[in-house]
Amino acid sequence: MGPPVTPVSGEGSPLYAFDASWILERGGPLVGADEAGRGALAGPLVAAGAILGEREISGVNDSKALKPAAREEVCGRILRSAVAVSVTAFPAWWIDRFGLEAANREAIRRAIGLLQPYAGCGLADGKLSLGEDIECLARADGASAAVAAASVVAKVLRDNAMCVLSGEFPEYGFGRNRGYGTQEHRLALAEKGPCRVHRLSYAGVGD
Repeated sequence: MGPPVTPVSGEGSPLYAFDASWILERGGPLVGADEAGRGALAGPLVAAGAILGEREISGVNDSKALKPAAREEVCGRILRSAVAVSVTAFPAWWIDRFGLEAANREAIRRAIGLLQPYAGCGLADGKLSLGEDIECLARADGASAAVAAASVVAKVLRDNAMCVLSGEFPEYGFGRNRGYGTQEHRLALAEKGPCRVHRLSYAGVGD
């Protein structure tokens, strides 16, 4: 039996209704993109792109609105049911060398670019300048189903990567804090200093 789906209709998800309206004006399919890990002190910046089909995937929402277990479940549904999904990642050293904004733009641009041969238009979360072919919209991850799906994929894959890194660097608690600046993480940094996956250009990390 396949993943739960809901027919697209006027009574369906407002996120899917948004996408239908967006496609009506611009032509489809729509590839949505979002990133995870901008504010983390360690680990990669991960971006994902998603093209969804004509039937709704149950539970698709902004990743920040979903609890971890729900995100994992919804991510599985997306990966099984989406028309196409892309993922790009930039490690800490790249962010340190070229800057967070450059990493963010390039990650989103590449995530959408991988799917552009199959799409009619692109939409990314945020206020980035990505060129004429890719529109950006603040809080698009809470408005568009395709962008929300991308946000879920990026968040789940990045969280899982941080859990793997936790096995290599257990002293920082990456499995719990996902590389973000929790008190536990900052105390470990003060005591032990940064490791190779920390972003040394961030305040309080490489000082």
